[in-house]
Amino acid sequence: MRTIIALLFSGWLLTAFLPNAQVQVSGYVLDDKGNPVIHATVMEKGTSMATTTDNKGYFSIKVASDKSVLVFSSVGYASKEIKLGGKTSLTVKLKAMENHLDEVVIVGYGSEYKTDMLSSSVTDKSKQLVGRSPGMAIREYTPRYKQPAQDWNTEGYDKIDENGFKAVTQDPLSTFSLDVDAASYSNVRRFLNQGTLPPAGAVRVEEMINYFQYSYAQPKGEHPFSVYTELADCPWQPEHKLLLVGLQGKKVDTRELPPSNITFLIDVSGSMTDENKLPLVKGALKLLADQLREQDRVSIVVYAGAAGLVLEPTSDKTKIKQALDQLEAGGSTAGGAGIQLAYHTARQNFIKGGNNRVILCTDGDFNVGASSDDAMVSLIEKERASGVFLTVLGFGMGNYQDAKMQKLADKGNGTHAYIDQMSEAKKIFVNEFGGTLFTIAKDVKFQLEFNPTQVQGYRLIGYENRILNKEDFNDDKKDAGEMGSGHTVTALYEIIPTGVETELLGSVDPLRYSKKEKSKLQHGDELLLVKLRYKKPDENTSKLMELPVSASSIAYKQASGQFRLAAAVATFGMILSDSKFKGESDFTLVRSLANSAVGEDPGGYRKEFVELCEKASKLYQSKK
Repeated sequence: MRTIIALLFSGWLLTAFLPNAQVQVSGYVLDDKGNPVIHATVMEKGTSMATTTDNKGYFSIKVASDKSVLVFSSVGYASKEIKLGGKTSLTVKLKAMENHLDEVVIVGYGSEYKTDMLSSSVTDKSKQLVGRSPGMAIREYTPRYKQPAQDWNTEGYDKIDENGFKAVTQDPLSTFSLDVDAASYSNVRRFLNQGTLPPAGAVRVEEMINYFQYSYAQPKGEHPFSVYTELADCPWQPEHKLLLVGLQGKKVDTRELPPSNITFLIDVSGSMTDENKLPLVKGALKLLADQLREQDRVSIVVYAGAAGLVLEPTSDKTKIKQALDQLEAGGSTAGGAGIQLAYHTARQNFIKGGNNRVILCTDGDFNVGASSDDAMVSLIEKERASGVFLTVLGFGMGNYQDAKMQKLADKGNGTHAYIDQMSEAKKIFVNEFGGTLFTIAKDVKFQLEFNPTQVQGYRLIGYENRILNKEDFNDDKKDAGEMGSGHTVTALYEIIPTGVETELLGSVDPLRYSKKEKSKLQHGDELLLVKLRYKKPDENTSKLMELPVSASSIAYKQASGQFRLAAAVATFGMILSDSKFKGESDFTLVRSLANSAVGEDPGGYRKEFVELCEKASKLYQSKK
């Protein structure tokens, strides 16, 4: 009897927990005149499963069962829910929200109140048509009643578990992915300019260091990089050494860059109404439009409650700017649907050998459809296989989702920047045009092997979310960071020389089979070996670079200006994040290092950094 019960119970478990077989559903989405609705979003309700219609209005989607509910939506049309009820073939008609079916309608809610779209009516015909551009019209509505604006004060940052010291006898290899992002610096600047100290999670030291350009030698030979190293005493821990490892990407003349197929993906949801959000997005993308050439093409996709294509690919700068001018914000945020449509558009217009890129402009506050971090990351990981790169641009405050945007850029062969003002947009899209848009190498990885006869312990400063396993270095399937034309990347290591007394490494018994003596005989004058792997943008097999580094060091005051600048920014970041490894760091040290490193300062970024140090110092004093 027990055996029978056990078998029955096991059968019940299998029945209860085995996933249902997926069902393929297909069909057409048409308007009420029978015309295909192109790029309409089709989503299984309650899941992240979604697709879009093609140029004939056709869709095909796998759902959990033939009892599922599908939601059909498109900008300018009323959404519709349909219960499958056993059907696997559908023809769905969407009703236009306005009489002009050839126009996209986006409802502007304004910054103080949110309108119930179903209760809206046009009360002032003189204000009915705000603007028009090819394929798009923006209409302004006066609500019958108003609701209080939603509280958007929900900024999101990941906790940073700071890198600790590693004992070389136990962990001789340090492996990490390249990171050219600089979003943290401009975001920290925003906080300080507003008279507020940033949250610790907003301070990513490597991004603050990499905000600045460094004058490393241009590469020569077969590789698109040059590697620069410099070793000096550590400013905040005199008994330690500080190692700078710099990477200089080859700068390609703008005239020689390949043609671009760029899709602007713009969040026009209700949370984007503020002046430092959608209005700043428009200004920033207009700056980019001015840099484009005749061979470059731009498409524009927007998303709020649904996603829609509002500008077909064009090189006409006037059309691009007109389309941007007409955008208004309102509604919920279907980020997943927007990303899918943007990649679909980029793939349809793919240029082989060209620069194919989606530029996402958002505060990151996705709340409809695929919106969780895991769902969004899975979506991006799938889409990156298309060969389309991603640039994630963050805007605004109050609900800025920094953590989510970091993950999207990291997993989407992309970069992440934060635009807090028009001068930052100019830096990204004008001063650093090639580096922002044109990738010269992908999946770039570092691996440093430390010599135990010279180094007792080491700590990589920053790059916490880019750490790789040592085995990942040789694994060409492992994703890593991308580098653009003319980019520089800088990493700092704090090093405990052999023989220095320290409690930072803990206590571990020595290894019986250490290769220390062999290393001393063969490579006694070397501090470490720097190894670098990368792939060309259109290739899947990596190439290897190696560079041994001498153990010779100098006093930090005699080091180069770029070394002192990087050390100043690292010190600043450790103070702001209250690092347990900050040692003798204080604002006096930061100012001394920064002032000595200003030198030639195109754009005034280094002088601005000195001013930020003064603001931060005063804010800290006011806390005491």
